[in-house]
Amino acid sequence: MIADAPVAAGENSRAALPWGEVWGQDDALAQLEAAASDPAQLAHAWLITGPAGSGRSTLASAFAAALIAEPGDEAAMRQVLAGTHPDLTALRTEGVIISIKDARSLVERSYFSPSLGRYRVIVMEDADRMVERTSNVLLKALEEPPERTVWILCAPSEADLLPTIRSRVRTLRLHEPDVPDVARLIVARTGVDEATAEQAARLSQRHIGMAVRLATDADARARREETLRAVLAVRGVGTAVETAARIVQLATDDAKALTAERDEAERESLRRTLGIAPGAAVPPAVRGQLSALDDDQKRRATRSLRDGLDRILTDLESMFRDTLMLQFGQGDDLINRELATEIAALAAAWTPQRTLVVLDQISATRTNLEGNAAPALALESLMVTVASGRTP
Repeated sequence: MIADAPVAAGENSRAALPWGEVWGQDDALAQLEAAASDPAQLAHAWLITGPAGSGRSTLASAFAAALIAEPGDEAAMRQVLAGTHPDLTALRTEGVIISIKDARSLVERSYFSPSLGRYRVIVMEDADRMVERTSNVLLKALEEPPERTVWILCAPSEADLLPTIRSRVRTLRLHEPDVPDVARLIVARTGVDEATAEQAARLSQRHIGMAVRLATDADARARREETLRAVLAVRGVGTAVETAARIVQLATDDAKALTAERDEAERESLRRTLGIAPGAAVPPAVRGQLSALDDDQKRRATRSLRDGLDRILTDLESMFRDTLMLQFGQGDDLINRELATEIAALAAAWTPQRTLVVLDQISATRTNLEGNAAPALALESLMVTVASGRTP
């Protein structure tokens, strides 16, 4: 979805604009602040990389505000941070991949001169979701952009983009915060108690967005624990199949919890915009618009489910990582401390080689899901490996 506004800002009014919400990335902030104030240090295209939850989008938003607004123009900065400034164009895909159509639209807008601000800024979140054909659409725009246009791409790592893209950008690598720092941030942002914040930061493996959700959503915490306990209880092929189905259902429930309320609000808003009274039939002339919204929501639901399954795989990796740590006598830094007794029993029952086979199969399952494998079949294969210690 392309808009002249979709970069989230967070609670930016709490601190000095526009960098107040950039947290734990002092070196990166200093580089971008210098680039925004000195044209000699400003590259025409940037790639911000870092692990999930490290604050890539927040930093991109702040950098865009610093580039577009005149120094000291807080009104313009807030407009950029809110995503409503006309010189900001951003893409945050809610599908599995970034489409060529959306990429072409970004490129087209990149050639517009700034209308009010100092620069036109093009932000592409999730740049790692481009396939090769889509990446090729960007190449010329990144290589020869207009004088007052700046591109900001965000991705987990440089390796997620083609070499031809990497050669045309300046890369800024973010570091991963530690658990105590994330916990302090969660307390400040949500007001939860320190114990809950520490647990959320640890279980999320320092992913700030996921930590906020775990800290504030008891159902999300319960679904995570249920998933891990279900996998710990796998004993044979029968339970492997049942557990795989249960994991897919839990991921589906989690995806629905994230999207259902938003989907309904979007449908009601569109119906009001189209002048359709509650309960009234949809006129044929506007059915296409409602159908397009349904298609967008289905794509978002597919991505939400894929992201949920990926998160479950990350949680399972953390549990079997804990198992391996105990097998090698390193039990002081467990992620899943709440399951320490059960994980210790597993560590005693398995060999380290078997644990490594399961960890390798988790990585293979992630690759298969990225290749559009059926979730139930991919998870069944993984659970059979958990049950048997062998790759199917």
